[in-house]
Amino acid sequence: MTKKIAVGKGDVLVVVDIQNDFCPGGSLSVPHGDEVVPLINRLATRFEHVVLTQDWHAPDHLSFASAHPGKQPYDTIMLPYGVQILWPDHCVRVTQGAEFHKDLHIPQAGLVLRKGIHRKFDSYSTFYENDRKTATGLIGYLRERGFGRVFLAGLALDFCVRYSAEDAYREGFEVVVVEDACRGIDVDGSMAATRESFRTLGIVCTTAEAVG
Repeated sequence: MTKKIAVGKGDVLVVVDIQNDFCPGGSLSVPHGDEVVPLINRLATRFEHVVLTQDWHAPDHLSFASAHPGKQPYDTIMLPYGVQILWPDHCVRVTQGAEFHKDLHIPQAGLVLRKGIHRKFDSYSTFYENDRKTATGLIGYLRERGFGRVFLAGLALDFCVRYSAEDAYREGFEVVVVEDACRGIDVDGSMAATRESFRTLGIVCTTAEAVG
């Protein structure tokens, strides 16, 4: 039986990238990504404080395979900040693909944070862009409001949720990943690597039913 985790005033739920392009039919579909929407809606009712995040890319974003002649999606290139996977065009700002899934309903969300807004580097984490230097502003938002524990749910477990969890841990927050409210894409063993990272760091993984 999964240990129950009580939600308190120092807790915040960060809902990661529940956007059309990451759901079935989208340009970078996470398998079964839409299945998490009703679960996240119910989970969010247990939190007074919720943050929603959105990938929000320029049309010629450097992480798109289409920006590199001769390259295909899931090829890799080397950038100043390291290896970059090239993705299908996705979550281009002010397009339907970048919009939240139509069934996502969290009216009490206090912040919508957009990431990946800089053309020259990607952003997996909700805390830092992939250059590992450019902050999104979420750290300051959470600290100024006195939050000590971050719950994470959304898409995709092995990229944006993983990097967000690792950064939250490194910044001194207690971290809980609601794993059944996430789905993964699994590129070259990324799901196994994610679970190993969480084990190594001691990041708690739980179920939505156990949170409340």
